[in-house]
Amino acid sequence: MGEDDRAGGQVPARPVMLLSRHFTAETVTALRHLLAVKVAAAGLSGGDGDDFVLAVHELVTNAVRHGGGSGHLELRHVDDVLVCEVMDHGAGSEPLPVELPPVHAPGGRGLWLAHQLTCGLTLTHRPDGVTATARARMSRQTTAAVAQQSAAAGADAMVPASGMEGEQE
Repeated sequence: MGEDDRAGGQVPARPVMLLSRHFTAETVTALRHLLAVKVAAAGLSGGDGDDFVLAVHELVTNAVRHGGGSGHLELRHVDDVLVCEVMDHGAGSEPLPVELPPVHAPGGRGLWLAHQLTCGLTLTHRPDGVTATARARMSRQTTAAVAQQSAAAGADAMVPASGMEGEQE
């Protein structure tokens, strides 16, 4: 935490786990629908929410097609940002292209599209695969309203990430 955060009374919020789910080719569609519900419940709706869900869906389908046929998705709410990690077990160690391929090339646009539709996309090579992390920024007003709703509802739908380790919905 920087001095600006402390001086302004801003304390970074603890990450809140919204969704943790293993997926395969057979569960991609159901995961997209569940993700849309969780993203909207977190306060990212309309075109911004749709864009984020589409971006993450592209990352999930890439994990199935190029990353070993399955993967794991984790969606967290951290301060005013939704962070979604899509992890796979692909063996590829070559750089992943995030640029738009030539018009005549079939496919190859998933990472580019995910990059365009989010406020940040990070690709991390791990010894056992790749993690794609997409971010969507929410307004401070939306974040505050969701926090108030969550507190009023007893926070049933949102559990601190530290309490979710190893659990899946």
